Amino acid sequence: MKEDVFDKLFVLDMANNHQGSLEHGLNIIRAVGEKVRVQGVKAALKFQYRDLETFIHPDFRESAVYKHIPRFLGTRLSGEDFQVLAREVRARGMITMCTPFDEPSVDLILEHGLEIIKIASCSAQDWPLLEKIASSGKPVICSTGGLVTRELDNLVSFFGHRNIPFALMHCVSVYPTPLKDMSLDRIDFLRTRYPFLKIGFSTHEEPDNLEVVKMAVAKKAVILERHVGLETEAVKLNAYSSRPEQLEKWFEAAKTAYVACDFVKDEVLPEERAALDSLKRGVYARRELKKGQPIAREDIFFAMPLQPGQMESGKYKEGLLSYRKAPRHTVFLADRDYKPNEPLRDREMTDVSAVVFELIHDVKGLLFESRVAIGPEFKVELSHHYGIEKIRDVGAVIIDVVNREYCKKLLIQVPGQFHPEHYHKKKEETFQVLYGELIIHYNGREKILQAGDQILVERGARHDFSTRTGVVVEEISTTHVRDDSYYLDDKVALDPAARKTKFELW
Repeated sequence: MKEDVFDKLFVLDMANNHQGSLEHGLNIIRAVGEKVRVQGVKAALKFQYRDLETFIHPDFRESAVYKHIPRFLGTRLSGEDFQVLAREVRARGMITMCTPFDEPSVDLILEHGLEIIKIASCSAQDWPLLEKIASSGKPVICSTGGLVTRELDNLVSFFGHRNIPFALMHCVSVYPTPLKDMSLDRIDFLRTRYPFLKIGFSTHEEPDNLEVVKMAVAKKAVILERHVGLETEAVKLNAYSSRPEQLEKWFEAAKTAYVACDFVKDEVLPEERAALDSLKRGVYARRELKKGQPIAREDIFFAMPLQPGQMESGKYKEGLLSYRKAPRHTVFLADRDYKPNEPLRDREMTDVSAVVFELIHDVKGLLFESRVAIGPEFKVELSHHYGIEKIRDVGAVIIDVVNREYCKKLLIQVPGQFHPEHYHKKKEETFQVLYGELIIHYNGREKILQAGDQILVERGARHDFSTRTGVVVEEISTTHVRDDSYYLDDKVALDPAARKTKFELW
């Protein structure tokens, strides 16, 4: 089972709501399964397993002091009964899932072939049980009610060491949970602290409250859990379990929130673009212009409407032509003759400085997005192997942090950028990806590195690298020597001064 099983997964916890009756349990599964089918969602029906002969101390089986013990004993189902329920779950197109409260129950999960293991908040620090669960190799979702940060870190580290597909659920273990105690900002905290994990929300608010699940989705919870049950004349539900009709409304609320929150980076609606264009200004000739004439700011003016095929005001950036420290540039020239008040045709400014500043802004954006802080002391170098005008396709931005007997740099590439094959005679370096994906060819073998991965590049080892996503790489090496990069392509200049440009306008 792939880890993406966690994405937009609805967990329906039957708990003890089957009331110890196989038939009532089947009726619950059929009723909620129909709502799952109608709503077209991905759902897991969750059982709870306890080996009651060992789970409850023999001296306390007749005790009424501990309220849970009579309930557990009074709603007992056999292993064979749970197998029947599991078959019904699968027949209804749902995923099987279970919370074990002891080690024998993990064995029963494996015997029954259930697909996902859920850890209850009360068991999240039960290390003997967690060891047993981890040994199963099953995907694991863990609720985090009542856990402090140190305990969360221990839990995440535990499953990380064992390479188990693992997700966390924000949970408040109060039944039902009042609105004032929801602490939904904790979803943000979990996502920030553990960005490599899927984060969900196990909810115990009153079933008719549909606002909380919308807020959880808005905070990017990708797993949503709810207790479910079925009322009859003899069976009354608790205050935090949903009847099938309430469950359907909960599905609808969550789906609505997912649709409203859906976001694709840099994707703009055509109607949105058209609406903005209708309010933009275009570039107009203030006086007569001759083809090939340099265009200065006083030669043009900006006004609405922006006409079809016209250059918009934002594309004329006179400042790029006047930076004292900017790289070399071409002058913005009239592409044909223009009369006064005539709109200038749309075209890209070919100024090399525009290419450079756009690249630098994108690199800064990657640093913002990756939350990699670089501090006040650093130097920026543009590496451009086939000319600075082609740096968007071939090259990298290099931030020099320190260069002593040891050296630390950040190598940053925007999506699609490639750094040609080369080697070093004096320098040994280790690359560690801090953000994004790096594709590196090392002595002719390809490796794809994700955040956290690292690779040692030894002296004399040929390597090139590129990225599809944009990448921030930390390079730790021996002292960097300026003339120690040897490129396999003789079109790349040997002299570093011809393929390196210092950038001082960060």
